[in-house]
Amino acid sequence: MSKPARSFPRPLSDLLGATLTDVMKAQGFASGEILSRWASIVGPEVADFSEPLKINWPRPNPKAEASETPPEPATLVLRVEGPMALEIQHMSAVILERVNRFFGWQAIGRIALRQAPLRRQERPTPPKPPDPAVVARIADSLPVEDDGLRQAIARLGASIKRK
Repeated sequence: MSKPARSFPRPLSDLLGATLTDVMKAQGFASGEILSRWASIVGPEVADFSEPLKINWPRPNPKAEASETPPEPATLVLRVEGPMALEIQHMSAVILERVNRFFGWQAIGRIALRQAPLRRQERPTPPKPPDPAVVARIADSLPVEDDGLRQAIARLGASIKRK
């Protein structure tokens, strides 16, 4: 009789990866990276009031595939909060350029807007800076010649000590 295989804990990303990939593909996203990096792609002034819903890819034309023509660009559907829809519509050329730069090719040719409330994620509050007296005391005890490096190490040490 053989022993059963040992089961080791697996990362949650391994278990959910296939499921989330199928959901992303159903919405037209090849990967979830455009969703997770939306603020860095379009900038905070746009990302605060919009989020990508899906990408509508045109149906492939079998006759066009035989020729050397590039594929038609897709439509990016954005969820936009109320009154900012007009502003984002005016910025659509800039958004298109930034998204296509992220993809590395002319993937998106048009933006469609859907007005609806955004799903807000609470951002964690940044930690308070360390106490300057503790930082100065730690900096004085460090045998580092470079003043900038000494101050950085002292701030790190004070932050660690606080926790």
